[in-house]
Amino acid sequence: MIHIPKSEYSRRRKALMAQMVPNSIAILPAAAVAIRNRDVEHVYRQDSDFQYLSGFPEPQAVIVLMPGREHGEYVLFCRERNAERELWDGLRAGQEGAIRDFGADDAFPITDIDDILPGLIEGRDRVYSAMGSNPEFDRHLMDWINVIRSKAHLGAQPPNEFVALDHLLHDMRLYKSAAEVKVMREAARISAQAHIRAMQASRAGLHEFSLEAELDYAFRKGGAKMPAYGSIVASGRNSCILHYQQNDAVLKDGDLVLIDAGCEIDCYASDITRTWPVNGKYSPEQRAIYELVLAAQEAAFAEIAPDKHWNQAHEATVRVITAGLVTLGLLHGEVDELIAREAHKAFYMHRAGHWLGMDVHDVGEYKVGGEWRVLEVGMALTVEPGIYIAPDNQNVAKKWRGIGVRIEDDVVVTKTGCEILSHGVPKTVAEIEALMAAARTQAA
Repeated sequence: MIHIPKSEYSRRRKALMAQMVPNSIAILPAAAVAIRNRDVEHVYRQDSDFQYLSGFPEPQAVIVLMPGREHGEYVLFCRERNAERELWDGLRAGQEGAIRDFGADDAFPITDIDDILPGLIEGRDRVYSAMGSNPEFDRHLMDWINVIRSKAHLGAQPPNEFVALDHLLHDMRLYKSAAEVKVMREAARISAQAHIRAMQASRAGLHEFSLEAELDYAFRKGGAKMPAYGSIVASGRNSCILHYQQNDAVLKDGDLVLIDAGCEIDCYASDITRTWPVNGKYSPEQRAIYELVLAAQEAAFAEIAPDKHWNQAHEATVRVITAGLVTLGLLHGEVDELIAREAHKAFYMHRAGHWLGMDVHDVGEYKVGGEWRVLEVGMALTVEPGIYIAPDNQNVAKKWRGIGVRIEDDVVVTKTGCEILSHGVPKTVAEIEALMAAARTQAA
């Protein structure tokens, strides 16, 4: 399985510390274990910022970065080895493993943090932390600061400046390295296989969760531990619910099914949507809407390149979709005037995409200084136009109602344009119908 190499984590820590002011300290906690109900825990997933800097997969850990510290700039507090707990919960890295396997210069037991961390903070002018994102940890941090303040009369020097770490860290995360793109490409490849498997399995009479099971099987078989987000399997009128989650309706002959699903590899997400007919054959109306969305997506790809700004891809989808809806008789009027008053929002109410990376809706500003961000090499994003015609929309002919189509792919900005990471899933009407027809022939 493809992973981010250890050397990359070291490079990231050095790059972050190079941006920190002299005589400062950065402190970042691991994600807490989340309780699902009573004594059942959710599957553990590391905090993305913590993972980005360490690759350390355990809870109850704290990263401390101290540029220029003589005894090592990277300190990791983590759980100690414990034979009894490891019997129940699995092996721990311990302090030796934190240094040997995860590149820490120094490692201490997390149980000693109250005794050790105030001494590391003392005398540092500025503290960088994930302020506001973890209120419980913020309280701990203030307790440590107050320990130092209580000794000020003895000459202790508390920090006088507190800065949000995400301003530096999230800008770094926006630019994907070659190693990151490699991992994201693998996540997209596995997700593409999952979508193909779901297309092949699609039959009237199955439930939406039957196709979700095919997705989950392909994710795990491909080596992904979990989906990057809750899979959306939305058939019929459900395809017009943007974040549909029930996944329990029966697939009906003549309906479309929209699947928005992607797996996660080494904490990097993929995010793919395809929409296809349950019975393997698009109706004329379904085909018309589908091909319009596909044309909008192609127009967006052409607007993703260095020196083009973030919103150009979205603007391209709005123009294609608005003009297409006029041609189909679903909107009436002059295209520019319809765009100016955002008439498309009755059918296309979301934006054309979002940043993609360790979080499926990844970090990074979309505007800088009030202007749309200019795209640069290494930025990764989704491209996902859609058209949703509500089942109760009385302004359109009945034949259009209840059709929901979204097509989504993952791209990374290259020197000459963009690379489509998720190209492995069929996308044209002809490709999808051929794939599904072959699957039916095989099954027969």
